[in-house]
Amino acid sequence: MKVLNLYAGIGGNRKLWDDVEVTAVEWDPKIAAIYQDFFPDDTMIITDAHSYLLEHFKEYDFIWSSPPCPTHSRFKEWAIKIESQNPVYPDMKLYEEIIFLQTFFDGKWCVENVQSYYDPLIKPQLVGRHYFWANFLIREKSIPISNIQFGKIKEWEENVGFDLSKYSYIDKRKILRNCVEPELGKVILDSVRGNTQLSLSDFRTKLSLCVEEKE
Repeated sequence: MKVLNLYAGIGGNRKLWDDVEVTAVEWDPKIAAIYQDFFPDDTMIITDAHSYLLEHFKEYDFIWSSPPCPTHSRFKEWAIKIESQNPVYPDMKLYEEIIFLQTFFDGKWCVENVQSYYDPLIKPQLVGRHYFWANFLIREKSIPISNIQFGKIKEWEENVGFDLSKYSYIDKRKILRNCVEPELGKVILDSVRGNTQLSLSDFRTKLSLCVEEKE
């Protein structure tokens, strides 16, 4: 299976994948170098993931995208209200990618982001602390949510299984917080392999039922 891993970070979502041929895309060369240390057999491309998706989407069987989340997060809303930060527009590249993949990509795909401070414009599946938009149903809904405090770097490293002790030039807390839990990444890939692709109408019907059960 050829997988495109967009906004790859250090590869939390990819850690427990097997039998896959992965192309990872990451904008920051320093973070990309760490990813390559952990996953030397993956192809790493240092470029803008949003543009790369548009130009290369037809080359893959499964696409995972985790666009930047700060402008959508509940924490950002809290910071604006409590700390009097200036409000910013939500980065709508998130929905651009969802609509693009939904319309033009023939394989399996998922777009991951945090739970937003607003009602999502397109209904996602809620798994753990993450929103997922995907053209398949995620089979397992119960994912452990970490209660590790933000400042405890060593505990975060143990939680996601990455030792960053030799990397002194990065914001470790931020990178670890941005990691998708490896177990969750495995659940998503297992769901890709275990489910047949749904037509768009069937997918929307089943997802609507799924969301109704949560309410």
